[in-house]
Amino acid sequence: MATINENFLKLQAGYLFPEIGRRMRAFQAQNPDAKIISLGIGDVTQPLAPAIIEVMKKAVDEMGAAGSFRGYGPEQGYDFLVEAIIENDYNSRGVDLERSEVFVSDGAKCDTGNILDIFGLDNVVAITDPSYPVYVDSNVMAGRTGEANENGQFEKIVYMPCTAENNFIPDLPRSHVDIIYLCFPNNPTGAVATKEVLSKWVDFARSSKAVVLFDAAYEAFITEPDIPHSIYEIEGAKDVAIEFRSFSKTAGFTGVRCAFTVVPKQLKADTSDGRQVEVNPLWHRRHCTKFNGASYVSQAGAAAVYTPDGQKQCRQIIDIYMGNAVLIRESLGRLGYEVYGGVNAPYLWMKTPKGVSSWEFFDRLLQKANVVGTPGSGFGPSGEGYFRLTAFATPDNVKEAMERFATV
Repeated sequence: MATINENFLKLQAGYLFPEIGRRMRAFQAQNPDAKIISLGIGDVTQPLAPAIIEVMKKAVDEMGAAGSFRGYGPEQGYDFLVEAIIENDYNSRGVDLERSEVFVSDGAKCDTGNILDIFGLDNVVAITDPSYPVYVDSNVMAGRTGEANENGQFEKIVYMPCTAENNFIPDLPRSHVDIIYLCFPNNPTGAVATKEVLSKWVDFARSSKAVVLFDAAYEAFITEPDIPHSIYEIEGAKDVAIEFRSFSKTAGFTGVRCAFTVVPKQLKADTSDGRQVEVNPLWHRRHCTKFNGASYVSQAGAAAVYTPDGQKQCRQIIDIYMGNAVLIRESLGRLGYEVYGGVNAPYLWMKTPKGVSSWEFFDRLLQKANVVGTPGSGFGPSGEGYFRLTAFATPDNVKEAMERFATV
């Protein structure tokens, strides 16, 4: 008889964002005339940049002609995209990479979960709290954790609280850890890490022989010039860090799907008998075995992001979202809310009214203002008492949502 992976049974509830969607649909069914404005799920609303559309149309035409049709492409990504990534995202910031260190995929969410395939189940994992739910859930599914306690925290995971008291920057772990998840600009809090902060983490990882999984999916939203966009801007980071990037929010590819992961060749990890092995070939092997590559059309569109027109047009779209963030911060501030983030990130992290839980505030906001956000507790126990809003709605909807907030 077939048996299941019982680690899935440890998961506390449905994945956070489908649960938000379920509640939205239930409310809409009972209130069919209500106009719901969503500032919850971080999906983009602006259409793809014209420069990207033009290139993707040409790529589709190529796929329709026998002489230019492409079947399976290289699992690691086409050279034209990998070279554009290295030149624009890394060389421009003083970081040298080889083509074999960049792996194109169909999403950073997939990569942050799939990367666990190449690491042993006995690794001790440290995760910021709150955090993007995939980090915790994928480790639970893999069998790297124990059961969850009454607070929703899983045994064998080292939780690193991020609250207003520490400016949403986690303290270095006091116990031994092997894998460390860091996300900057942060989802959900919108916090960023300075070079000084990242240097401390790189030094810690080097001294403890840990691997840092660095999620930089929102680096394009950084506005302050002294904030690093890549962990590889820190000396020694190539020895300890894997970096994840995405075109989803940078270029509106949530429905197109394209991302990439950087695994430096000098990064090594230990075997159970103490031998050190390179991580890059292991990820290459996993990538080639379980993935057939992102589509040619998607990669062509991603490469267009780096053209002069593509960069200009994508910057204009990002500026729209960051303009939304400014409006949200200022509006909620006038209403007396404590608000964080929204300066170098498209996410705003606000405190709920005293005595009101995250999900209670979700329901109140939905019922009274027909506005949707994300309960902070869905990102981890330290997120209780907080609420996340995204800046990805249209400017008109953001303006209307802020007007409705006054009724809550």
